[in-house]
Amino acid sequence: MTRPIITLRDVQKYYGDYHALRGITAEIGEGEFFSLLGPSGCGKTTLLRTIAGFEDITSGAVLLDGQPMEGVPANRRPTNMVFQSYAIFPHLSVAENVGFGLRRRTDLDRRAKQTLVEEALTMVGLGGYGARAAHALSGGQRQRVALARALILKPKVLLLDEPLSALDKKLREQMQFELRRLQRQVGITFVLVTHDQEEALIMSDRVAVMFEGQIAQLDSPQNLYRRPLNRQVADFIGVMNFLPATVSVEDGQGINADVAGLGRAVIDPEQAPGGATSGAACVGIRPEMMSILYENEQTDRRIAEGVVEERAYYGDMTYYDVRLDGIEKPVTISMKNIVGRPVLDRGTATRVSWDARSLVLFNAA
Repeated sequence: MTRPIITLRDVQKYYGDYHALRGITAEIGEGEFFSLLGPSGCGKTTLLRTIAGFEDITSGAVLLDGQPMEGVPANRRPTNMVFQSYAIFPHLSVAENVGFGLRRRTDLDRRAKQTLVEEALTMVGLGGYGARAAHALSGGQRQRVALARALILKPKVLLLDEPLSALDKKLREQMQFELRRLQRQVGITFVLVTHDQEEALIMSDRVAVMFEGQIAQLDSPQNLYRRPLNRQVADFIGVMNFLPATVSVEDGQGINADVAGLGRAVIDPEQAPGGATSGAACVGIRPEMMSILYENEQTDRRIAEGVVEERAYYGDMTYYDVRLDGIEKPVTISMKNIVGRPVLDRGTATRVSWDARSLVLFNAA
């Protein structure tokens, strides 16, 4: 991580008796794309608003660029915010919306302000749209206007409160890549609030996963997905199959486990991020880490026997629910659809291949 531009030290926030933020401690680097991810009510928007200065904290400290922000109002902080609703003024033109924050800049003449507006619009792909009426724009265009209006003031930190939630799926996916490209272009810190796991993984350098006012894990997208610290994080990020297991103490080879449906496995301690356990435990494995073997297909991986209970065809992928011998709940397996590979019917007996390196060990639920 680069030098911290945002430092949070044991941030606590109460609303009466309700404990909204519970000792949040983290650093966000200069030029980083950082996401706050979690379910509704976990405190992520509250935390974003405390950074912006729209909410006072009960205790702890928020530092921006090394400076304590206690008592500093939102308009005096080196941040700007893009709201979920965009807050576009419908009676103003696009250019007037983008330049709204420059009105009190006495050091800039009219021509200089106009140049900054044009540069900001070009940056977000709306060059030539300045004279348009704001109320006539599409959802994606309004989102770009909100971004241009925030970036024109050249903040050190841009705060984004679920800015893509109102867009349709295809436009949302397009704007995810556009936002990432824009962040790299301007080089400032972006802090995004989202409840969409895919969005956070696609766009972020690092992600803080939050539950009940606390950070459960702060890590890179790859580590969050491959090495979640606990079952709660694993269950929230993507899809993971959970199988009961019995483990014995670690020996020189690793952690020995008897996994329901799969059999015996030796698990590397690095695949037990919550700490090596003994006795009753739980093993997680992602759908794409298992494969269905077709007809006489051979593999050097471990094999388990099962029956297809359900399938979901998505065009490029098919997801199967396969009941393995010895387990009550079927596992989900994702298979790429390629030429010559049939889509299996329900009730088909099949073989499932797996590798112990794909297992993650958790404490028993």
